[in-house]
Amino acid sequence: MKVVVSSLNAKYIHTCLALRYLKAFCRDEFDVDMAEYTIKDPVMNIVSDLFRRDPDVIGFSCYIWNIEETIRVISVLKKIKPELTIVLGGPEVSYDTEYWMNRIPEVDCIVMGEGEETFLHLLRELSASRKFHFVFGIAYRNKAGEVCVNPGRPKLNLDDIPSPHRFAEDEPALASRVVYFETSRGCPFSCQFCLSSIEVGVRYFDIERTKADLLHLIDSGAKLIKFVDRTFNIKREYAMDIFQFLIDNHRGCVFQFEITADIMRPEVLDFLAEHAPPGVFRFEIGVQSTNDATNELVKRRQNFAKLTRTVSMVKASGKIDQHLDLIAGLPEEDYASFRKTFNDVFALGPEELQLGFLKMLRGTGLRHDADKYGYVYMDHSPYEILGNAILPFSDLMRIKRVEDVLEKYWNAHRMDRTVRYLIDREFDSAFDFFQLFGDYWEERGWQKIGHQLEDLFERLKAFLLDRGTADFEVIEGLMKLDYFLNHKYKPRKIWWDFTLDKTAQLRGMRMLAEQPQRVSPAFAALGLTEKELHKHAVIETLPFDLQRYELDGTIDRSGRSLLTVVFEPDGSGTRHFSMRLESAAAIG
Repeated sequence: MKVVVSSLNAKYIHTCLALRYLKAFCRDEFDVDMAEYTIKDPVMNIVSDLFRRDPDVIGFSCYIWNIEETIRVISVLKKIKPELTIVLGGPEVSYDTEYWMNRIPEVDCIVMGEGEETFLHLLRELSASRKFHFVFGIAYRNKAGEVCVNPGRPKLNLDDIPSPHRFAEDEPALASRVVYFETSRGCPFSCQFCLSSIEVGVRYFDIERTKADLLHLIDSGAKLIKFVDRTFNIKREYAMDIFQFLIDNHRGCVFQFEITADIMRPEVLDFLAEHAPPGVFRFEIGVQSTNDATNELVKRRQNFAKLTRTVSMVKASGKIDQHLDLIAGLPEEDYASFRKTFNDVFALGPEELQLGFLKMLRGTGLRHDADKYGYVYMDHSPYEILGNAILPFSDLMRIKRVEDVLEKYWNAHRMDRTVRYLIDREFDSAFDFFQLFGDYWEERGWQKIGHQLEDLFERLKAFLLDRGTADFEVIEGLMKLDYFLNHKYKPRKIWWDFTLDKTAQLRGMRMLAEQPQRVSPAFAALGLTEKELHKHAVIETLPFDLQRYELDGTIDRSGRSLLTVVFEPDGSGTRHFSMRLESAAAIG
């Protein structure tokens, strides 16, 4: 019996951990082939590839992001190969299972919940007596075509599951893909919007096995490993042991963890501040809301003061990037309350602020109580809300515009200096900047057309000029610096007219080559010739003292600055320098 397990990932760089668990657990009895695609792949390309593999059984791993595309693939597969046995599994079909069996008549079985042992038992029955009523944890169709749902299966001892990280076929692509890794299963919390709250208790894999798998992945070339544990730091000793192990053995690999910030002990933070290599760890922190009433309604225990302490200490260390999550649309959080939540969290200065929208996931308590709060939501995946009793669709659409501009201008780090200046000095709050700019963006129809880097700068400039923003020359100066620093190599295209004509630029380059100490000892140490400067550097004047602004935030317009940006020839880095000028004529 030929078996294929498959999934449609959200992006090519992603990998499906579930497929590897299934293959590893079944390998002593069945040869299981893995086939991964993306939700962007044409249906016929996926079907053609699966047909070419000529399987007897195909198991699809289903999630909120791929279920609709998977259904389209299944529909075609069953038409061209009616004898094929199709099995579904994964979190999207583990709840309301009878609904899925009725909606997708092409599906023969669904594996509910933890799938390794159940899938193996199902394969045994498919290859032999086909007594499906003996297989705990599945739904199937009996001989009369009726849907039968068997009782659930007890949880596995995690140490009985073979490693999913030892397949030679994975190794060539490890450096270019995201590797997903788990050290535990389950979650200790009861958040009513999250599927993880349904599984009671937390189980851990043996730590020595975990270390051995991590070391194998690192040695095999993995560059990014994302831990999928819902709360990596819930067991402090286990987390500290893994942190230390990765500090000792990272070899340039990057590791991302989902942590609960308000339970992070100060001694753990001090340890990371002292020992974590810069850039090797990333933390993802689900804040979701700072409204206490909202958190109580969704059974989310959170101490925002302690969370703030953790985020602030991590940020102060300069070692670990932080990705903070928010959810718009939670119970009793209207537009004004969400604005406060957004501003509370943005004030913490995360490297990335992810603004998501509540989804009514099957199996969650909040979906069960949807009518209580007046929720309206999409019938099919992703089940995103369309409004509730206090947050109408019109307000959700406004917040969508905030999300769009937030992604383009903050999370993408295209204008960190400019955006920070605008929020601190020109707008009432971070939320108001993103909202007003998002409204302006949509009014002009820019959401319907693409953009290149220079377009983002030109559109922000148009917004600020139309708004009548004070001190635009200063803001434009910061925009110029941000634009240069977004390039690995000297840019061929700019979106403004240089303040220096060609003669002044030639004079400036000559001065930098002959008198580099006028700029700074660090610039002089580069030892750049005039020819190298012309090839790998740009100069521009700014209408304020950039050195002083970067030192203490003061805008001193009594003089100008000569900004010099140097691009490494190999594209490995960009450095900027500035020197004070009393006037543009002072160059040379």
